[in-house]
Amino acid sequence: MNIENISANKSFNGWHKQYSHSSETLKCTMRFAIFLPPQASNDNKVPVLYWLSGLTCSDENFMQKSGALRIAAELGIAIVAPDTSPRGNNVADDKSYDLGQGAGFYVNATQAPWNHHYQMYDYVISELPKLVESMFPVNQKRAIAGHSMGGHGALIIALRNPERYRSVSAFSPISNPINCPWGKKAFTAYLGSDQTTWEKYDASKLLSHTTRFVPTRVDQGEADEFLAEQLQTGALESAAKGSGFPLELNYHNGYDHSYYFVASFIEAHLHFHANHLK
Repeated sequence: MNIENISANKSFNGWHKQYSHSSETLKCTMRFAIFLPPQASNDNKVPVLYWLSGLTCSDENFMQKSGALRIAAELGIAIVAPDTSPRGNNVADDKSYDLGQGAGFYVNATQAPWNHHYQMYDYVISELPKLVESMFPVNQKRAIAGHSMGGHGALIIALRNPERYRSVSAFSPISNPINCPWGKKAFTAYLGSDQTTWEKYDASKLLSHTTRFVPTRVDQGEADEFLAEQLQTGALESAAKGSGFPLELNYHNGYDHSYYFVASFIEAHLHFHANHLK
């Protein structure tokens, strides 16, 4: 397998490493980061939390800003953070920040020119974990989490694949993308104008009719500037109540959309996942 170590930094007696690899799914070179806690060894494979980041982010934002590595080291959980989209000179892009490179939305694009590279859904659920589980001392106990666009990705991936994940959590997720400007723009480009094809990538729609539950936690800042127009967390809350889905939804007074919010509650999220990964 064509994988290259780009960097390695010891942290809390574990190791944070970046790798690049040639992705068959995305048809480009991809980068991801992994934190291996000190407990990880060939004789003691540890569970993994997959972290999906938001618009304009890469693998670096969460690893460097969230403060998660200390807690992950204590709990014995590995963290894997992929990039947020395919990248490269030959990969389709757009001048705006909310479409193209850095804005993959964790869907499988069906429309040209995006469909050649933008298969992030398949990459996250299949190719990346297969690579990670074959190359590193981790087991197949998986959890998934994310922020904003990544929170959307984590929720839809876990809701559609509950057999693959022990738990899911999200900070400030784009909860109802078929009804918000970010989602409408991206889904029209990636998936086409037939909005019935969008619903399988909408957490509120999935939550409203699912019969397979996965432990789910969502945290939302009440001072988030994107809450009303883009995130629409209320739609997720209504869907959960309508279907009886046991959603743990926490609102926090004064918190915004930034990584200051994520860092404030990442310890609670990691303990939430640790309880289900045991």
